[in-house]
Amino acid sequence: MENFENFNQQEESLDIKAILFKFSKYWYLFAISVFVAVIIAFLFNKYTSPEYEVTTTVLVKDKGTSNLDPATLLGLGFANTQQNIENEIGKLNSFSLAYKTVQDLDFQVSYSLSEGLITKELYEKVPFEVVFDTTIPQAVGLKYNLKFINKDQFTLEAEGEMVKKYNFAKRGFVSGKFEKVDYKGTFHLGQLVQNKFNSFKIILNSNFDPEEDFKNEYHFVFTDYVSLTKKYMGIKIEPINRQASILKITLKSENLDKSVAYLNMLTKQYLNSNLEMKNKIAENTIKFINGQLGIISDSLQIAQKDLQQYRSNKEIMDLSFQAQQVFQYMSDLEKQRAELEIQSKYYDNLRSYIQKNEDNLNNMVAPSAMGIQDPALNALVAQLIQLYNKKAESLLYSTEKSPTILTINSQIITTKQAIIENVTNIIDNSKETIKELTGQINKISDELNKLPFTQLQLVNFERRFKLADDLYTYLLQKRGDAQITKASNTPDNEIIDKARADASNIPVFPKKSLNYLIALILGLAFPIAYVLAKDYFNDMIVERKDVETATKFPIVGQLLHSDKETQLVIAEYPKSSISESFRSMRTNIQYVAKGLSPVTVMVAADMASAGKTFVSINLASVYAQYGKKTVLLGFDLRKPKIYQDFKLSNDKGLTSYLIGKDSLDDIIQNSGVIDHLDIIMAGSVPPNPAELIASDKNADLFAELKKRYDYIVIDTPPLGLVTDAFLLMPYTDVNLFIVRQNYTHKKVFASIIKDIESRGQKMNIVINDILLEDGGYGYYGYGYGYGYGYQYGAQGGGYYTDDKPRKKRTFLRRLMNKD
Repeated sequence: MENFENFNQQEESLDIKAILFKFSKYWYLFAISVFVAVIIAFLFNKYTSPEYEVTTTVLVKDKGTSNLDPATLLGLGFANTQQNIENEIGKLNSFSLAYKTVQDLDFQVSYSLSEGLITKELYEKVPFEVVFDTTIPQAVGLKYNLKFINKDQFTLEAEGEMVKKYNFAKRGFVSGKFEKVDYKGTFHLGQLVQNKFNSFKIILNSNFDPEEDFKNEYHFVFTDYVSLTKKYMGIKIEPINRQASILKITLKSENLDKSVAYLNMLTKQYLNSNLEMKNKIAENTIKFINGQLGIISDSLQIAQKDLQQYRSNKEIMDLSFQAQQVFQYMSDLEKQRAELEIQSKYYDNLRSYIQKNEDNLNNMVAPSAMGIQDPALNALVAQLIQLYNKKAESLLYSTEKSPTILTINSQIITTKQAIIENVTNIIDNSKETIKELTGQINKISDELNKLPFTQLQLVNFERRFKLADDLYTYLLQKRGDAQITKASNTPDNEIIDKARADASNIPVFPKKSLNYLIALILGLAFPIAYVLAKDYFNDMIVERKDVETATKFPIVGQLLHSDKETQLVIAEYPKSSISESFRSMRTNIQYVAKGLSPVTVMVAADMASAGKTFVSINLASVYAQYGKKTVLLGFDLRKPKIYQDFKLSNDKGLTSYLIGKDSLDDIIQNSGVIDHLDIIMAGSVPPNPAELIASDKNADLFAELKKRYDYIVIDTPPLGLVTDAFLLMPYTDVNLFIVRQNYTHKKVFASIIKDIESRGQKMNIVINDILLEDGGYGYYGYGYGYGYGYQYGAQGGGYYTDDKPRKKRTFLRRLMNKD
């Protein structure tokens, strides 16, 4: 037993080798799996359209903190709002910006080329161009197949379902749709192809190559702006690092040139949108001032003419000193009143404009453009402009009844009410101020009335001219400021690196090397998983460890698979490897018997076909060959069959002896095959086998046999079916339990062994029908001290009579489990 424990410890160090041996049996699965996986990876790499990654970078200028009030920030562009990285990312990712970008590109028609199993999208290298009128609605999503017949003709085919028409000029779909489209035709180059779906011409360009293009099949399809926008919305934007304000914009696409064109146009539109907003404020301001200048210009000309005419008629050139003082003071007051009146007019115009215009504020003049420095009003106007811009962007992909639009509308209404209330209060305050100024002017007028009539009239003419001139100069100054601002406006941000094709010409997908590596890993993983799963879900005993897990009973024998046609392998093939395995087991039983003589050995199993009869016959034969008087008892009274193997009579046997019909000498038969071996058959099948075995007559039988024989070998019925074997255990010295590889059920074996242990009985395990190449068990044969003898012969070859040269197993024969 100590030797067994040493051998078990030695086995633990061989587990890795055992696993490798187990996998090696399925080498063909690994070869097939890896081959198939690599082929799939090759086809995937070959027939998957390559994907490129195009990048561009934009600098978001950070102005830092600003002490400017909201009015200055909203003014004519002399200061810019503080930029926020997240806000700028949101703008670049917005639907509205992408929508503007695709409109400025020639993406309305997408071209592609069939190359075997894949279709390659084309952009700048298309050999022809589809020319169409944007004012005519075109069927979008309908794929046309084009093939050149010669330099002047081509064929067109188109098939589709549920096709809609789109007006590119009006940027909207046309009502109705075509449920099914099936169109074919032959046309000349430059000819107008006009049908109920589309209207266009096909024109060749400088990329046309007759030798190549006549062989190719091209495709083109019209795509609406909304679908194009959604296609290119998948850009990735992130700062180059946490501290930087430079944004890296990345786009992955199958067409490199098209991606480069899109990103460059996107960044251009991004900068232009900011510049357009600044210019729009300046343009609206200039437009308003021009209108006011037209009115004041007429008043100025009349006042100047009247002043000159009066001076000429009265021959008066200058005012007296007193009149000049009064005139100057009155002019200042009238200038203040005039500016207030202009601002009040602007306020009335602003209130009316906000009340009447519900859709946009494109023509609104910023309050700061008119010199109005009211922080609250400027902030409210800025907020209103932002809300309208946000609504315009949201309407590109939402409806008027969507929750987002309804929320924005509610915010717009609230902001408008706040602006109107603020403007109304300002107008009321302005009226009070104008009223006070008018009162002061009237008082001064009364003082002027005390002047001589000629001086009084000259003062009045001077007042009118001075007032008109000051207003005209004031408006010209504001218009000049607005024009300077418009001319000096620049985008707040800056493009650092434009997208370039030469910097992104290496595909990022598919990653060929990585795909082959994954294929190799999966090619190995699937067979490994299959083998491990098969081993895990296999409920049969396959290897020695399965037995040792279920019981601590020692394993005294490991019998190789026998491919002989006879059960009498010891008698007929005494020098075979299977015979040597029985001799090895005989030696191990001697250690278990501890020198007893005579020795009674019982052979049992859990189920039929485990090989207990085969083991019983050959164990008895090996003892007889050893020169020991041996008797084999066929105690399987329910299903006797030993007589068939020895070709003896079963008329008399244990049954007739136990019922007292025959004597012991009458039932003993010589085997006729091996010297020193006698056989006692089971005899006729009795109705009460268990009662016969439990009778006193059976005890007398074993007592007499022990006097005559050195070894008594008992073949019993299955333990899992009947209790006969348990009734025989009191007469035995060594009990053998036969476990058949890939046949004995683990749970059944464990249950019976547990029952035997609970009875306090001793048992020894014999593993039968071992296939050296099955599941790794053959590998374990090396490691057992009591089993190395026959393994040596089996591995080395030429030692036993049944050794044959090892044949190479073909794949088909392996699948059929045949040598």
